[in-house]
Amino acid sequence: MYKCEREQEILLVLKECHYATVDFLAQRLHISASSIRRDLKQMEAHGLVKRSYGGVELLTSASRVIPFSMRSHENPLEKKRIAKRAAALVKSGDSLFLDGSTSSFYMIDYLASIKNITVATNSIDSIRRLADYDLRAYSTGGAVSGENRAVLSGSFAEDTLRGLHMDFVFLSAQAVSSEGEIYDCYESEIPIRRRMLANADKRVFLVDGSKFHSRSLFYLDSLGTMDYVISDTALDKAFTDRFPKTVFITAQ
Repeated sequence: MYKCEREQEILLVLKECHYATVDFLAQRLHISASSIRRDLKQMEAHGLVKRSYGGVELLTSASRVIPFSMRSHENPLEKKRIAKRAAALVKSGDSLFLDGSTSSFYMIDYLASIKNITVATNSIDSIRRLADYDLRAYSTGGAVSGENRAVLSGSFAEDTLRGLHMDFVFLSAQAVSSEGEIYDCYESEIPIRRRMLANADKRVFLVDGSKFHSRSLFYLDSLGTMDYVISDTALDKAFTDRFPKTVFITAQ
């Protein structure tokens, strides 16, 4: 495929999806990731696209609503390291909330060997995965979110969560500011995550290094209210010292 043809194919994918990761484009176009990156660099220089968050979007995109299937291609190795370290906090007999993030989804493979655990989630993909491992799992129910069709949200889901209390909640979000404020782009998921946080004994926030020092549209909470923050990046002590009650863990 010639370079000009590749650029046209990339634009066609972005017109359909609005946002795509490098790995997703490489698989879709059957081209190496390094070639895709070179094309995107030139396309950005020509004002056609904007590269960010491990992927690319059309400059004409009004919003960055990223499908779960594409988010799962963003920094997968880092997220899997974080997920493995997070799962190490869980022991036999524990109960936990998993939010609709890809980081929480990756945890399930590492939870499978832990006996007698109970999981509740609003993630459609996570429920399927939990069923594959025959883990005791509860769906929040609710409406399929119009913003993120991989999750369930709304008052029905919130009412279900009010009736549950768990040992842990594991969650992620799109951005963490330099002040430690947590933000996300999906308005409908904010009440769900807040209810999970309110009904869990221990709060565990999962965040890969690409999300730090940025903001998104909707404020969720602060790192200072979390019991644990697990990242693939070792954070500067000046940053972590702001939250003395939070345990910061670097996933190896």
